[in-house]
Amino acid sequence: MLIIADSLASAALPQAHQPEIMTVAGPVHAGAIGNTLTHEHILVDFIGAEQINPNRWQQEEVIAKVLPHLKEVKDAGCRTFIDCTPNYLGRDVVLLRRLAELSGLNIITNTGYYGGSDHKYLPAHAFTETAQALAARWVGEWKEGIDGTTVRPGFIKISVNPAALSEISKKLIRAAALTHLQTGLTIASHTGPAVPALEQIALLRSEGVDASAFIWVHAQNETDLTYYISAAQAGAWVSLDGLSDNNVADYTRRLSFLRDEKWLSQTLVSHDAGWYDPGKPGGGNVRGYTTLFKKLIPALAQQGFTADEIEQLVRRNPQNAFTTRVRAAKN
Repeated sequence: MLIIADSLASAALPQAHQPEIMTVAGPVHAGAIGNTLTHEHILVDFIGAEQINPNRWQQEEVIAKVLPHLKEVKDAGCRTFIDCTPNYLGRDVVLLRRLAELSGLNIITNTGYYGGSDHKYLPAHAFTETAQALAARWVGEWKEGIDGTTVRPGFIKISVNPAALSEISKKLIRAAALTHLQTGLTIASHTGPAVPALEQIALLRSEGVDASAFIWVHAQNETDLTYYISAAQAGAWVSLDGLSDNNVADYTRRLSFLRDEKWLSQTLVSHDAGWYDPGKPGGGNVRGYTTLFKKLIPALAQQGFTADEIEQLVRRNPQNAFTTRVRAAKN
């Protein structure tokens, strides 16, 4: 098994004016995040925005179930774990901070709202408030901390409908744009097909945000790979984040395409794995996070990917994508 050495993981903590990435334990120098999983989940509760309540899960039970998987992936070479569970879907930053301490991983959480799945996970005020008001809520989490804690988000997580953008989807992306311009946080949007991805890129530009601040989440759901080129040419990140033991060959094919087309530098890869589900007995089954390290990296090496190209995928690209900085659109 090919494992990328983690020589940068012991780099010094952030100094003034150095690029940073925000973790649940505070800012970390961007060059120190090491090998990174960019789209995973520790806990997800599908009950809906109107009924969700942190009393639906016990933190000790979640820790007992998930911590072994986090330790396993750390042993496999991971140093930073990006948790993509948004508010009203089970985001629990106190839990994430405890798991970061217990596992030794950098864990990153988010601000923003999830607008997909027929709006089941949007709070009522998302429909009545303006994009400016929503952005003020999200910027508030960046400035003041989340849910009364000192934990701050490391990126913006939204979700849109999987077709031409609806009005509520447009409002969410506008709110994300406003939040980015005030915080420098990257926008990761659960999207899927290319049509809404390209529409979001255009809308962000109209709001003054460069596409390099945008991650096209679940791009593996698009069958026409030429759209990857369109998004990458615009400057966006193409995220293939549904990796499992069953689709390593397909991911190898897609990543080979992006490498051959010279767009590997704007590609992210992860599992969308986990997670503890409070709606299932015992939290359900947790799918582990090691396929990338134990199966995909060896498969890529067999296809001629160099150690530098693999390092780019698992370390340098996440570092560049999630560094906190404002990326304004150029005229």
